[in-house]
Amino acid sequence: MSVNVNRSVSDQFYRYKMPRLIAKVEGKGNGIKTVIVNMVDVAKALNRPPTYPTKFFGCELGAQTQFDTKNDRYIVNGSHEANKLQDMLDGFIRKFVLCAECDNPETDLNVNPKKQTIGTSCKACGYRGMLDTRHKLCTFILKNPPEASDSGSTTAKKEKEKKNRKKDKENGSGSGEAGNQENIDAPDAVVRSPPPLHASSCLYRCRSGSPPFQDGDDDDDDWGEETTKEAQRRRMEEISDHAKNLTLSEDLEKPLEERVNLFYNFVKQRKENGTVDSADKEILAEAERLDVKAMGPLILSELLFDENIREQLKKYKRHFLRFCHNNKKAQKYLLGGFECLVKLHQVQLLQRVPIILKDFYDADLLEEDVIFAWAEKVSKKYVSKELAKEIRAKAAPFIKWLKEAEEESEGSDEDDEEDDENVEVVYSSSARELKVETVKVDKPEKEDEDIDIDAI
Repeated sequence: MSVNVNRSVSDQFYRYKMPRLIAKVEGKGNGIKTVIVNMVDVAKALNRPPTYPTKFFGCELGAQTQFDTKNDRYIVNGSHEANKLQDMLDGFIRKFVLCAECDNPETDLNVNPKKQTIGTSCKACGYRGMLDTRHKLCTFILKNPPEASDSGSTTAKKEKEKKNRKKDKENGSGSGEAGNQENIDAPDAVVRSPPPLHASSCLYRCRSGSPPFQDGDDDDDDWGEETTKEAQRRRMEEISDHAKNLTLSEDLEKPLEERVNLFYNFVKQRKENGTVDSADKEILAEAERLDVKAMGPLILSELLFDENIREQLKKYKRHFLRFCHNNKKAQKYLLGGFECLVKLHQVQLLQRVPIILKDFYDADLLEEDVIFAWAEKVSKKYVSKELAKEIRAKAAPFIKWLKEAEEESEGSDEDDEEDDENVEVVYSSSARELKVETVKVDKPEKEDEDIDIDAI
């Protein structure tokens, strides 16, 4: 019985199916183990090596795993029910199979052991991003990339060989009768004729002096390949996703400076053709692909901001949030980009530093501790030390306001806790509603002096 790959989809006509997982418990005592009988078929439906989901089960259950690829036996130590493993498989599919953008399972993994990164690319929607490598399975994947153990690679090779044989047969270079005739020695008196050529051969047409088509088809347009610019453009568009992925993986091998320049040119191109406003997801995906996500705000600040930064921040807030949300390193780069912007437009922006920083804070692009750390340490990484000091001096009113607001919030929290202690809930059988009364707590009177019991 087959089930949907994404079991959160209840559509019975969902096209992505996989076999229901079958588990068989073997052995007794300390030697008990669970054999996943159809792991190869399940992994083939997910386009992942069967070792990956098996190892995932071991990581989640804290159990050892064994792989016998020759006999297709994939084992997890201990006794585990099939339904429990099926639910765990859903977790594997969510983390390592489904596309983060469209939730389709038509994804490939691009492993870079040198950079210790695992990328994912979707054939359905074109999304490309990086996986979170904190899961224990990622260590196993980095050591055993799918290219070396992918179950689909053998099938791909067979299909390629089949196409090559078919092509050779069409060209007359197969191992048929024509090939055998060439090995027969002709008599010395007989002049050897040139070997037969394919009907579409240019050389054949020149030798015969007449068109090679025997059925009256004298159309010469199909025998040659078009060399026009339009035809070349079409052929470039027909490059397979696999070839594109190879090109994308090569970019990760480049130095950081080159990858930053690639990202800069990518954003700049979107800005020049007028599509940058709606390309926030695309820009984030490109930064993750090039492994320069933290530096993204620095590039975006240079390309999207000028002296009208307050109006532009409202427009591109979503772009920066994708980089800065819960990412303190990206927030530091945003402050660096802001310093560079003040340097370029010093006359217009220097006096407005506290207002702009408050705009960043209100837009949830900067966290308080990042702002405090930036204000305390003067750096000449982006601008001169003198200008950096001046920028922080201008930002002093905002920093002071932020610290006072933080202290007030802490004080109000303490008052609320004290008020809660003095509140008593009073129940009355005659009352229809619940009443809350504030009770004054009497301070305990001083204890009387010790009383002599014998005197009583």
